[in-house]
Amino acid sequence: MRDLKAFAKECGFTVAEDLDPRKLQFLPEVREMCAADKCRHYGRSWACPPANGSLEEWAEKASRYAKGILLQTVGDIEDTLDFEAIMLLAKTNAENFIRFADALLDEDHLDCLPLAVGGCTRCKQCTYPDAPCRFPDRNFSSMEATGLLVNQVCKDNGVPYNYGKGKMAYTSCLLYNE
Repeated sequence: MRDLKAFAKECGFTVAEDLDPRKLQFLPEVREMCAADKCRHYGRSWACPPANGSLEEWAEKASRYAKGILLQTVGDIEDTLDFEAIMLLAKTNAENFIRFADALLDEDHLDCLPLAVGGCTRCKQCTYPDAPCRFPDRNFSSMEATGLLVNQVCKDNGVPYNYGKGKMAYTSCLLYNE
């Protein structure tokens, strides 16, 4: 098996650190934020609630994995209104994640559960709810869509969530078995 931390860095991630899947908490209040449509993906994607399964189903899926890795793409922004830099960082992170997860699934055949950032970015337009997902084995739910509070996951695993003024981080993870 390849060194996942080194490979994550090769794929463009700034941070790649160990994650303990036993520390994951799937919280109803995170799903309530989804239902309040804070990110504008709720009810619009196979990878987001309510289509992507219950908290209990996600907790059960995660319990099958012994190891994990937290992945972050950290970048510079002028301020919280620097939408151009924020969108570029989001796009870079999504590309990093797809490159990383696809290689592990296709080339390494790793038994893993990739959890991305935000809504699934595989397709430009999701088929939900009118047709089945085009890529059912590759529609990566976000950490939040599964009920994980990202800043708590980072804290519980000793990884910064906030890098200070002028920085922004997009955080995803991968659970796996060797």
